[in-house]
Amino acid sequence: MGLFIFIIGVIGWHVGMYGLFKKASINPLLAFVPVYNTWLIVEKCGIKKAWFWLQLIPIAGQFITIWITIVFLMNFKRFSLLDHALVTLFPFIYFPYIGFNKEDKWYGHEAVVAYKKPQSREWIDAGVFAVVAATLIRTFVFEAYVIPTGSMERTLLINDFLFVSKMSYGPRIPITPISFPFVHNTMPGSITTPSYTKLVQLPYKRLPGFQEVKRNDVVVFNFPAGDTIINLPDYGSKQPYYDVLRSVYKGNREALMAEFPILVHPYDKTDNYIKRCVAVGGDVLQVKHGILYINNQLAYKPVDAQTDYQLSLSTPFTTEFLEKDLGIKIQVDDEHNVRFNKDGDYGEDSSSGLHCMLNLTLDNYNKVKALPNVKSISPLLKEGVDADMFPYDTINCKWDVDSYGPIEIPKKGETITLSPQNISLYRRLITNYENNTLEESNGKYIINGKETTTYTTKYNYYWMMGDNRHRSQDSRYWGFVPETHVVGKASLIWFSWNDGPRWKRIFNFIN
Repeated sequence: MGLFIFIIGVIGWHVGMYGLFKKASINPLLAFVPVYNTWLIVEKCGIKKAWFWLQLIPIAGQFITIWITIVFLMNFKRFSLLDHALVTLFPFIYFPYIGFNKEDKWYGHEAVVAYKKPQSREWIDAGVFAVVAATLIRTFVFEAYVIPTGSMERTLLINDFLFVSKMSYGPRIPITPISFPFVHNTMPGSITTPSYTKLVQLPYKRLPGFQEVKRNDVVVFNFPAGDTIINLPDYGSKQPYYDVLRSVYKGNREALMAEFPILVHPYDKTDNYIKRCVAVGGDVLQVKHGILYINNQLAYKPVDAQTDYQLSLSTPFTTEFLEKDLGIKIQVDDEHNVRFNKDGDYGEDSSSGLHCMLNLTLDNYNKVKALPNVKSISPLLKEGVDADMFPYDTINCKWDVDSYGPIEIPKKGETITLSPQNISLYRRLITNYENNTLEESNGKYIINGKETTTYTTKYNYYWMMGDNRHRSQDSRYWGFVPETHVVGKASLIWFSWNDGPRWKRIFNFIN
């Protein structure tokens, strides 16, 4: 159907141009010559030749071509906003109408010069141009993003404002193109009302970029487990639908849907997340005793990455040391007289402060370890099998956040042999990310109606983790990130705020 509409549109556009060219005293047969026909329009209308070449720029050039055809129609004394809207939205109908009716005539450049726009029209045109230009930049060049959580601290801090480069990995053609401008997935002033319509949805397509997603890049992507959400303020991505379905409702979708409002997002409209890509397709990842390994080698650890430590002290830390030396703002619980930090960066086990927990960078760890009142300091590691870890298979994958894997990241074109021991890793990949049907019966796998023991992947996949490893909802909880969900590369901090500007962070590049 989409191909049929495209063909009808192309034919209608060129047939209409045939009639318009004839009225404008241009050889009408040349209307059927792609690209050259707009050169003839530029010449006939006295438009600067530079605009002809600018229209060859991918994506943005299409809007320039529309502008050129609007100028062409203005020479027929078609000046109204309705005329220009019809040129933009329905040229395959509107061009034949103007080209072949007897009333519309070619008046030439003099008619354009004589026409004076009302001031209200000038404002409308300026507003439309601003919206179109900003939307193009936001979609295909770069987008602003603000850090909402501490999962990347201290590489990135809450209320760091970033520029995310869409050009680095290649801009993604919008999957859901009809939406309210300048917002992501909810309307302004609301956190539950969708800002888009699913009436038109396009297949995945990405324009060429400067590079592939590389290991250790800081990447913004659509939350893979956010395609279905509980559409309430306290849920969404904070408490993902799949987590609630699995842990509270034991897989009973009907019971969950009877109690909560459910919203299904297209994948380009799931919430944006930011993490570090620690592994790419083909890598083998493992976490051992809280330490990340990639391909059996110690993984890159950012200098500002934070880890939780447990400490035993001979005397408590002073508030001055915690706040000035470690940068941890301390609060006091009046009821229990216990000092703590609301973000979980510091906490005392007792009012004496002789046992505590600290979330530290490597520099701060070395600073604390050297203090004479520190009797011991060691990583605060989780122990035991965690049922909330991807792939939620406690029989075959007895993992937790600090003891995870080994797990191989799928890559495009890889053929996976399916088995009862690994199918939990690939169910969502096969069905949700690559849009196949999967049936399982007596150890047999039926994909798209055919029994098989293997599956060949269509896309590249990545593993995303936060630099603040114990404070990050990341791939350990929801698995692989497909290339279809990659938004762009976090490039620059253009502003930062915490009770005032953080001047030292402004215009820092992100590593």
